[in-house]
Order: sequence, then C-alpha cells, then structure tokens
Amino acid sequence: MVEDLVVTLAAAGSVGVVYLAAAVRVVKQYERGVLFRLGRVAGDARSPGLNLIIPFVDRLQKVNMQIVTLPIPAQEGITRDNVTVRVDAVVYFRVVDATSALVKVEDYKFAVSQMAQTSLRSIIGKSDLDDLLSNREKLNQGLELMIDSPAVGWGIQVDRVEIKDVSLPDTMKRSMARQAEADRERRARIINADAELQASRKLAEAAQQMSGTPAALQLRLLQTVMAVAAEKNSTLVLPIPVELLHFLERGGQPALPEPDRQPEPDRQPELDRQPEPDRQPEPDRQPEPHTDGGPHPG
Repeated sequence: MVEDLVVTLAAAGSVGVVYLAAAVRVVKQYERGVLFRLGRVAGDARSPGLNLIIPFVDRLQKVNMQIVTLPIPAQEGITRDNVTVRVDAVVYFRVVDATSALVKVEDYKFAVSQMAQTSLRSIIGKSDLDDLLSNREKLNQGLELMIDSPAVGWGIQVDRVEIKDVSLPDTMKRSMARQAEADRERRARIINADAELQASRKLAEAAQQMSGTPAALQLRLLQTVMAVAAEKNSTLVLPIPVELLHFLERGGQPALPEPDRQPEPDRQPELDRQPEPDRQPEPDRQPEPHTDGGPHPG
C-alpha cells in the first residue's frame, strides 16, 4: 500500500515537472512574446523574464526588438537626366509593436526589403545624377519617408536609410573626369591671374617708392646680385648703369684751365656807321669772237 502511494506520488511529481517544463517560457531582454491561445492573441505582448503558458493550448512566439540592418540589393535605373546608374543602400529599422509585426504582415523583414527596393527605384527615377552624387542627405530623407509610411501600420519604425554606392558607366566616369579636370584648370588660371594682379600692384607701389630714392634701387640691385651669387653654378652678368659710367668718365679727366677772354671792342652804334655806296650794275659783256671768225656759241 505504501509502495503504491510512493509510486503514485512519484508519477504525479514527474508529470508536474514535465508540465512545468512545458509551461515555462523565458523571454530575453531584447525580445517580446506574443501569446496565441487557440489561435487568437491573448492579451498584450509578454515582457522579458519568466512566463507561464498552458501547454498544448497556448503558443508563445518571440519577436526581436533590436535594430535590424537590412542591405538593399543594387538597383539599376535611369535618372531624370537620362543617365543609367546602379544604386545600393541600407535600411535600419526595428519593431515597435510585436503583435502588429506578427499579425498584420506575413514576414515583416521581407516586406521591408521589397518596399525599400521599390522606393529606391522610384527615387532614382525622380532624381538627377548630381543629386545622387552630392545631395544624398536629402535623398536619404525622402527614401526614409517612402519606406516608413507603409511600415508604420506593420508595427515597424524605420530609423535611418543610407545610400551606400552609386555605380556609373565607364564613359560617364571619363566624361566627369574631363569635366573636373577642366574646372580645376579654370580655377588654377583664375588664381594665377589674381596672383599676377596683386604682384603687379605691389611692384607698382615699390617702383613708385624707389623712384624718389635712387639709392634704394641700387641697394635692391646689390641684394639681387648677392642672392644670385650665393649659388656657385651660375654665371653672373652685372648690368652697369650708363649714368655710373658717365660719372666715372668725368671723374677720371683732369680739369682744363679756362682760356683768358679778350675784352670785346666797343661796338659803335648803328647811327655812326656810314652807308655803303650804291653799286652800279656791270655792263653786259659781248661774246668774244672765235679765232676762226665764227660766232660765239650761245
């Protein structure tokens, strides 16, 4: 009798342990549990920790509440300015309502992936190539809004969308490289011209300053000569001003004595001068006859 009671208690304990093991569910901190009782949702989502269910009646399904990083496959499309590009992106989202994520959509990850690909194709068709390359922040915001609008009803919140890479055809890359090179050359020429303008202004000011003091120009010349002569591998040609040669030439000649000046005779006034007699015109000379008696050739 006692043995039967012990066996019964042992069997009941074993059944209780098995039942308890089947009824106990542990929900982790980053999860939420949705309880289905006979196929219907029973109450709110279960919080993290130890939860008990009715075996063979209840079914507890866990939902991950962490942020999910979902890469979007590269999508090929034609931009608004008729350029073929391939764009890939990444979506960061998380589940905020575990019950809606399980009940309202079959596979919320697949649904978000398909919605992201469709939205990315739409963004490519509405944007220019320059916007895809330089104005990505605005495109990211537009893409996030397009994906987040239907995902709100699924209990999903899109945190961020980033465009990772934009692939261009080789011909377009070469054209853009030539354009960038031409633009850089244009800016380099503008900078050089501006530098020449500033240098000319400074040189004009320096020339105006030195024009008042010729010694400053000579000192500047000597400084230039010293700077060039510092390198032994060059031949220095020193220009000598012509004024310096004239100065040396005048300094080398001896001073000549000035000749004694004779006193000039006093000039008589014009009234004392006698008028010259009038000259008589000479008579016309007759031609002399030739020895042969002929007339003189006229």
